[in-house]
Formats: sequence, C-alpha cells, structure tokens
Amino acid sequence: MPDGGRARTHPGRSDVVSVADAVGQAHGGAARPTVSFELMPPRRPDAAPKFWETARRLVATHPDFVSVTYGAAGTDRATARQVVGRLLQGTPVLPIAHLTCVGASREDVEEVISDFLDEGVRSFLALRGDPPRDQPDWQPAPDGVRSSTELVALLREVEASRCASDPAAALRGAARPLTIAVATFCDGNPAAGTTRAQEVRRLWQKQQAGASFAITQLFYDASSYTDFVAEARAAGVTIPILAGLLPTTEPARLRRVEELTGVRAPQHLLDALDALPDPEAQHAYGIAYTVDLAQRVLDAGTPGLHVYTFNKHRAALDLLEGVHLGGGSAGTGGSTSAAAAPLVPDLASGPWVTGTSLPTTSAATHGTPV
Repeated sequence: MPDGGRARTHPGRSDVVSVADAVGQAHGGAARPTVSFELMPPRRPDAAPKFWETARRLVATHPDFVSVTYGAAGTDRATARQVVGRLLQGTPVLPIAHLTCVGASREDVEEVISDFLDEGVRSFLALRGDPPRDQPDWQPAPDGVRSSTELVALLREVEASRCASDPAAALRGAARPLTIAVATFCDGNPAAGTTRAQEVRRLWQKQQAGASFAITQLFYDASSYTDFVAEARAAGVTIPILAGLLPTTEPARLRRVEELTGVRAPQHLLDALDALPDPEAQHAYGIAYTVDLAQRVLDAGTPGLHVYTFNKHRAALDLLEGVHLGGGSAGTGGSTSAAAAPLVPDLASGPWVTGTSLPTTSAATHGTPV
C-alpha cells in the first residue's frame, strides 16, 4: 500500500508482515479493509499470456494477497507452484497457495506441503477439494487426509517438524509465521448438505486445528454474511472472516458457479441480467449490484473483500473502484465504510456480536442497484 502500511513479500527476509498480520490489522480496525483476489493457474500454454496480463493488472492495485487455486488430486500442482513462485520472486504481492487433500494420501500431501515451503510459501488456503464427479460412491483413502480440518492440523505438524529439525527453519518460522486460511459457507454448503449451524461448528473446529482466518464462499445477500458472522462469534469463533464476492456481471458464469458450488444466484438477479440487451449493460448492472453488496458488508465491519476473479480483471477492478478501494487506496467520495463510521457495529471483530443484521431494502436483497 502506498502509505507504507502494507507488507512486501521477499523470501528470506525477516521484516515481512504475514497475510494473517494484514488481515488481523483490518480485523482490529487499525487499517483499511484488506483487498485480495483469487487466480486460477492457466491450464494451457496459450492461455498463459492472458493470465499474466490479468495478474499484472490485479497486482498493480496493491492487493494484500492473491490466492492461487490448486486442482483436485494435484492436477494443477506444477502450474500452481510456478505461479506462486513467480508471484513470490517477481512481485510485491503476498501469495496464498491453495492446498487440497481429496484423493491424496497423507504422504502425498506432506510432499506437496514441503514443496511449497521449500519454494518460500508461508501462506496456504486449506481445502478438502471436490470428490470425483464420476464416482458417486467415492470415499477417502484410509491413509488419506479426510477433511480440511485435518489438513490444517497436518500443515501445522509439518511446519513444527521442520522447525524442530532445523534451527534455521525455526528462526525463519519465527520471523515469518505460517498462515493458514480456510473456507466457509455462510448459508451452509449445498454440495455437502450442511446447514449454517454446521458450517459454524466446522469453522470453530478449523480454528481449533490452527486456522488463522477464514474466507467465505460467495453469497448474494449481505445478511448471509452478517448473520453467519454473528452466529460464529456467538459460538466462539474469533478468527477474522473475510467476505468472498463474485462480481455478478455474467449470468452464464453465475449459473456455472451454481453447478460447481451449489450456491444459487437469486432468480431476480438472473432475470434482470438476462433481460439486458448486451454484455456491456449486464456488466454495468452486475457491478452496481455487487458494489452495493460489498459496501453493505464493509459497513457491517468485514475485515476485507476477497474477489473471485475467474481470471478476469475488469469486473474485479470495477468492483474495487465502486467501493473506493481501487489502486490500493481507500480513496474519497464519501465512503461509508466501518473505518469512516466507527459507530457501525463491527461484525467481524469479536464474540460480543450476537445477532445484528443489515436492512433488507437494497439491491443486495431486492436486485435494484443504487
């Protein structure tokens, strides 16, 4: 960040603030909300130039971190490592490496963890991953890591073992602590059949296993986030919970995301987008909708926004501009964020939050962008 409040990542340096520090500062109200993006490694060589142009444009906004996805069963392992390594070596951004465990043995997962640590990675997003779609009766291997909670614990174990066996690794670990993010579903996970209460319980278990902060799966109503955070705080979850948002500019993308995650876009939003005459009109409407949603969760005290980009920079950057977070600056223009309005309840800062929710009279609920 231009004002010096942001960390820069340089392998081997001891003065680098971790992702957890950056999120924690926003979580405590000491800094602007964090900004971060999700990128997916290019699957074909011919897609690499476009991918890196998108990455360049996003990195230019000085995000607090960028997460890099990792295919189930290691399908994107080599490419993901290359992307994370290049971000580490060639940019000031803090990269988070996605890590999945579905379909892999414990030994395989430990090897992947060690590979990333050897690369200089100090931040992970621990995910179970999706079981094979063509195997409805699929079960985890007996020697496998069965859940993201177990994966968090394994990450901590591998790091502890490396530090115990190598004083230099222990010193580096003390200077740059391992950060582990986890995912959570505000309204329950449709694919897993969980309820919100069960997701709260799972998040508490991930926290107990060593998670540093959480990122929500996408949602379309601000109260989904605020009510979830309120219930999580009441249940003893104290780690920061970032709001994960997808710019709602492409109806086909929203329907595809439903297929992948089970999270359904509101029908009124899909109908409104489908009725518009061209992609530009859909983009304008979708950005207005998502800006309103983002501003509401910012006003409610989310420590940051994590944008699911699908490797498209325009919508992500327009979203940030709309909430005055573009270019790594809170900007001007009358923002009503929690930082500018300290009397707004901070729903992401402590267990005292028990039930505050947002009004339901906006685009975030009724689909009429402001």
